[in-house]
Amino acid sequence: MKVEIWSDVMCPFCYIGKRKFEAALKEFPGAADVTVEWKSYQLNPDLKTQPDKNLNQYLAEIKGWPIEKAIESNIRVTALAKEVGLDYHLDKAIVANSFDAHRLSHLAKKSGLQDKVEELLFNAYFSGGKDTSDHAVLKAIGVEAGCDANEIDALLDGNQFADAVKADIEEAHEIGVRGVPFFVVDRRYAISGAQPVDLFLKTLKSAAK
Repeated sequence: MKVEIWSDVMCPFCYIGKRKFEAALKEFPGAADVTVEWKSYQLNPDLKTQPDKNLNQYLAEIKGWPIEKAIESNIRVTALAKEVGLDYHLDKAIVANSFDAHRLSHLAKKSGLQDKVEELLFNAYFSGGKDTSDHAVLKAIGVEAGCDANEIDALLDGNQFADAVKADIEEAHEIGVRGVPFFVVDRRYAISGAQPVDLFLKTLKSAAK
């Protein structure tokens, strides 16, 4: 069984959805036969990395909200993350374009290290206050996950996997993805959002049948 997950590094619900999906997978009898593939998506492809702007300011600007509403929203999201064991520090998050992070994810997929890279990217963004568009940060993440350092250098010095990232995003539009996380199970079932663990488990069991 193959599960494809469209997500973006800067999407707080994608990390929460990852944890809920993983919890369902632990309860699923056929977990050993499940292959997970992460697919690229950008919530804001035109975003310029802005290390001097905090996430509250960014959210207020793109949503047209008062800053107080943005702060309240991030407090709620932090609480939701805590429910699944994640420690968000959104006050430290750096607003960063995710394109190169997605290219790193595609490189990692070659070696079966994609899930490790995705986990480290999410953690760096939401908990570590790291700039996930910075090449030094991306190289450190790739090396920690087990990717070859020379391959990472070549990736970051060039444009490798740019077309693959764009193809994932185009495919998302073609199949009607309007937000992430978006889970496609064996190309038969789709789950949009960080849904309850029970729904993920039920869907996995239905696909297995």
